[in-house]
Amino acid sequence: MTKLGYSAFLVTFAAGVASVYAAPLRTIGEGQQMPIIKVHHEATDDMAPAQMLTSLPSESWPVTDWYKQNIYDRGDNKIGEIVDVLVDHDGKNVAILINTGGFLGIGEKTVAVPFNAVRFRKKDNSWQPVMNATKDALQKAPGYRYDRNTKAWSAESATTGGK
Repeated sequence: MTKLGYSAFLVTFAAGVASVYAAPLRTIGEGQQMPIIKVHHEATDDMAPAQMLTSLPSESWPVTDWYKQNIYDRGDNKIGEIVDVLVDHDGKNVAILINTGGFLGIGEKTVAVPFNAVRFRKKDNSWQPVMNATKDALQKAPGYRYDRNTKAWSAESATTGGK
Protein backbone atom coordinates (compact mmCIF):
# COMPACT_ATOMS: atom_id res chain seq x y z
CA MET A 1 0.00 0.00 0.00
CA THR A 2 1.32 3.47 -0.87
CA LYS A 3 1.81 6.34 1.53
CA LEU A 4 -1.27 7.97 0.00
CA GLY A 5 -3.22 4.77 0.63
CA TYR A 6 -2.10 4.68 4.26
CA SER A 7 -2.97 8.35 4.66
CA ALA A 8 -6.44 7.74 3.22
CA PHE A 9 -6.91 4.78 5.58
CA LEU A 10 -5.87 6.85 8.61
CA VAL A 11 -8.23 9.69 7.69
CA THR A 12 -11.08 7.21 7.15
CA PHE A 13 -10.19 5.38 10.36
CA ALA A 14 -10.20 8.63 12.36
CA ALA A 15 -13.55 9.67 10.86
CA GLY A 16 -15.05 6.27 11.71
CA VAL A 17 -13.87 6.51 15.31
CA ALA A 18 -15.32 10.00 15.92
CA SER A 19 -18.59 10.03 17.82
CA VAL A 20 -21.19 12.64 16.91
CA TYR A 21 -24.36 13.47 18.82
CA ALA A 22 -26.85 16.33 18.79
CA ALA A 23 -26.82 18.91 21.55
CA PRO A 24 -28.88 21.98 22.52
CA LEU A 25 -29.63 24.61 19.90
CA ARG A 26 -27.43 27.72 19.60
CA THR A 27 -28.93 31.09 18.61
CA ILE A 28 -27.11 32.47 15.56
CA GLY A 29 -29.33 35.44 14.78
CA GLU A 30 -32.75 36.88 15.41
CA GLY A 31 -34.99 33.87 15.84
CA GLN A 32 -32.52 31.56 14.07
CA GLN A 33 -31.15 28.58 15.87
CA MET A 34 -28.53 26.09 14.77
CA PRO A 35 -27.87 22.75 16.47
CA ILE A 36 -24.56 22.47 18.24
CA ILE A 37 -22.86 19.31 17.09
CA LYS A 38 -20.74 17.60 19.72
CA VAL A 39 -17.83 15.57 18.41
CA HIS A 40 -15.44 13.55 20.51
CA HIS A 41 -12.73 15.91 21.75
CA GLU A 42 -14.64 18.88 20.39
CA ALA A 43 -12.57 21.98 19.80
CA THR A 44 -13.45 24.94 22.03
CA ASP A 45 -12.31 28.54 22.10
CA ASP A 46 -10.41 27.96 25.36
CA MET A 47 -8.46 25.03 23.93
CA ALA A 48 -4.78 24.85 24.93
CA PRO A 49 -2.21 25.23 22.13
CA ALA A 50 -1.24 21.93 20.53
CA GLN A 51 2.04 20.43 21.62
CA MET A 52 4.42 19.23 18.93
CA LEU A 53 6.38 16.03 19.41
CA THR A 54 10.13 16.31 19.09
CA SER A 55 10.46 12.53 19.04
CA LEU A 56 8.13 9.56 18.75
CA PRO A 57 7.48 7.20 21.66
CA SER A 58 9.98 4.33 21.42
CA GLU A 59 7.38 1.62 22.09
CA SER A 60 4.84 2.78 19.50
CA TRP A 61 3.79 0.75 16.46
CA PRO A 62 2.33 2.21 13.28
CA VAL A 63 -1.21 1.16 12.41
CA THR A 64 0.21 -0.36 9.22
CA ASP A 65 1.72 -3.12 11.39
CA TRP A 66 -1.86 -4.13 12.19
CA TYR A 67 -4.13 -3.21 9.28
CA LYS A 68 -4.52 -5.85 6.53
CA GLN A 69 -1.99 -8.16 8.18
CA ASN A 70 -2.45 -11.91 8.24
CA ILE A 71 -2.91 -13.24 11.76
CA TYR A 72 -1.64 -16.66 12.88
CA ASP A 73 -2.34 -19.17 15.61
CA ARG A 74 0.45 -20.37 17.90
CA GLY A 75 1.18 -23.25 15.48
CA ASP A 76 2.00 -20.73 12.70
CA ASN A 77 -1.24 -21.44 10.77
CA LYS A 78 -2.94 -18.46 9.14
CA ILE A 79 -6.33 -17.99 10.82
CA GLY A 80 -7.44 -14.67 9.33
CA GLU A 81 -6.65 -11.11 8.37
CA ILE A 82 -6.93 -7.97 10.50
CA VAL A 83 -9.44 -5.63 8.86
CA ASP A 84 -9.98 -2.97 11.52
CA VAL A 85 -8.85 -1.75 14.93
CA LEU A 86 -11.42 -0.06 17.17
CA VAL A 87 -10.41 2.83 19.41
CA ASP A 88 -12.55 4.17 22.26
CA HIS A 89 -13.14 7.85 23.03
CA ASP A 90 -10.13 7.98 25.32
CA GLY A 91 -7.85 6.84 22.50
CA LYS A 92 -7.45 3.31 23.90
CA ASN A 93 -7.37 0.42 21.43
CA VAL A 94 -10.21 -1.89 22.45
CA ALA A 95 -10.95 -4.42 19.70
CA ILE A 96 -9.55 -5.98 16.56
CA LEU A 97 -11.82 -7.14 13.73
CA ILE A 98 -10.60 -10.18 11.83
CA ASN A 99 -11.83 -11.67 8.55
CA THR A 100 -11.70 -15.46 8.70
CA GLY A 101 -12.80 -18.36 6.55
CA GLY A 102 -14.04 -18.25 3.04
CA PHE A 103 -12.29 -18.20 -0.29
CA LEU A 104 -12.06 -15.06 -2.42
CA GLY A 105 -14.59 -13.34 -0.15
CA ILE A 106 -17.18 -16.15 -0.35
CA GLY A 107 -18.09 -17.57 3.07
CA GLU A 108 -15.90 -14.98 4.79
CA LYS A 109 -16.85 -13.85 8.28
CA THR A 110 -15.69 -10.86 10.33
CA VAL A 111 -15.27 -11.46 14.06
CA ALA A 112 -14.11 -9.23 16.91
CA VAL A 113 -11.53 -10.02 19.57
CA PRO A 114 -10.25 -7.89 22.45
CA PHE A 115 -7.22 -5.82 21.51
CA ASN A 116 -5.06 -7.58 24.08
CA ALA A 117 -5.81 -11.00 22.51
CA VAL A 118 -3.27 -10.31 19.76
CA ARG A 119 0.48 -10.50 20.35
CA PHE A 120 3.41 -10.25 17.97
CA ARG A 121 6.34 -12.58 17.42
CA LYS A 122 9.46 -12.10 15.37
CA LYS A 123 9.57 -14.26 12.23
CA ASP A 124 11.80 -13.83 9.19
CA ASN A 125 13.05 -10.46 10.47
CA SER A 126 9.53 -8.99 10.79
CA TRP A 127 6.77 -8.96 13.40
CA GLN A 128 3.84 -11.32 12.90
CA PRO A 129 0.44 -10.98 14.68
CA VAL A 130 -0.41 -14.12 16.69
CA MET A 131 -3.47 -15.23 18.71
CA ASN A 132 -4.04 -18.15 21.03
CA ALA A 133 -7.08 -19.28 19.02
CA THR A 134 -7.90 -21.60 16.16
CA LYS A 135 -9.49 -20.76 12.83
CA ASP A 136 -12.43 -22.98 13.86
CA ALA A 137 -12.94 -20.98 17.07
CA LEU A 138 -12.96 -17.73 15.09
CA GLN A 139 -15.46 -19.13 12.59
CA LYS A 140 -17.80 -20.12 15.46
CA ALA A 141 -17.60 -16.63 17.04
CA PRO A 142 -20.37 -14.06 16.52
CA GLY A 143 -20.04 -12.19 13.24
CA TYR A 144 -20.01 -8.45 12.58
CA ARG A 145 -20.63 -6.37 9.51
CA TYR A 146 -19.64 -2.83 8.63
CA ASP A 147 -22.43 -0.46 7.64
CA ARG A 148 -21.04 2.19 5.28
CA ASN A 149 -24.05 4.47 5.91
CA THR A 150 -23.62 4.62 9.69
CA LYS A 151 -19.85 4.06 9.51
CA ALA A 152 -20.08 1.54 12.33
CA TRP A 153 -19.70 -2.18 12.97
CA SER A 154 -22.76 -4.05 14.20
CA ALA A 155 -23.55 -7.65 15.09
CA GLU A 156 -24.82 -9.77 12.23
CA SER A 157 -28.40 -10.82 12.72
CA ALA A 158 -29.71 -14.25 11.83
CA THR A 159 -31.60 -12.62 8.95
CA THR A 160 -28.58 -10.94 7.34
CA GLY A 161 -26.57 -14.14 7.27
CA GLY A 162 -23.28 -12.32 6.91
CA LYS A 163 -21.97 -9.84 4.39
